[in-house]
Amino acid sequence: MSFSLTSHSPSETIQLGEKLGSVVQSGDVITLDGDLGAGKTHFTKGLAEALQVKEIVNSPTFTIIKEYSGTLPLYHMDLYRLDGEEADEIGLEEYLEGDGVCVVEWAGKIEDLLPENRLHIIMERCGEDERIIRYTPVGKSFMERCKELENHENTCD
Repeated sequence: MSFSLTSHSPSETIQLGEKLGSVVQSGDVITLDGDLGAGKTHFTKGLAEALQVKEIVNSPTFTIIKEYSGTLPLYHMDLYRLDGEEADEIGLEEYLEGDGVCVVEWAGKIEDLLPENRLHIIMERCGEDERIIRYTPVGKSFMERCKELENHENTCD
């Protein structure tokens, strides 16, 4: 089962991330997919705001992982430049099995390392600023929380 929300602007994408951030829990893993410029980092900024992260959140494209302190640790990963062997070498499993919240962009590169319970989000452009954001709970832990989030219109015209 998937849930779809529509964002009409970057600030609304941040707000949707903030709503998700209000229901995340220690150990949660969120995977984000979407083309470059789809809004993944804006979404993560909102999630970080809900976790009261004080630092500036930006894309970890060149650093692979950025760690932020908030009410829960936030680990923002961008695996675009990573190959499967490198994932084992840098210890991604420690983050994925830790006490923080992991946001993983381009998670398909480490599919075999991902936990059974996670939230998969696909962000799709459907206009200059509009995005369809599809939440798909994998496992049981996110199903009820996603129902709480579903309060926007479902598609872009």
